[in-house]
Amino acid sequence: MSAPEIRIATLDELPEGEPRVYQVGELYLAVCKVEGKIYALEDRCTHDDGPLASGCLHGYELECPRHGARFDIRDGSICRMPAHGEVPTFKVRIDGREVFVELPAEE
Repeated sequence: MSAPEIRIATLDELPEGEPRVYQVGELYLAVCKVEGKIYALEDRCTHDDGPLASGCLHGYELECPRHGARFDIRDGSICRMPAHGEVPTFKVRIDGREVFVELPAEE
């Protein structure tokens, strides 16, 4: 069974270097455009569940506004503590001007 895919936005709705948050059911996604490429990760800091999309982008690092943990938006890896673990990332596909995100398959 393939993972479901959902249309999130258009390219014009995603300004360079400014994270946006989108809700898909119970899941919140932080969607970022850096150097023209789109990235999607869960909008939840692994330190204290803070909203990552409210933070600032520093190149490819998204900083949690609560305690300064940073995550690489390309793979969710920790760049700076006090994060406890990686943040899940999601595959992004562009079709024309529309942005789609692949969600985890339901079990």
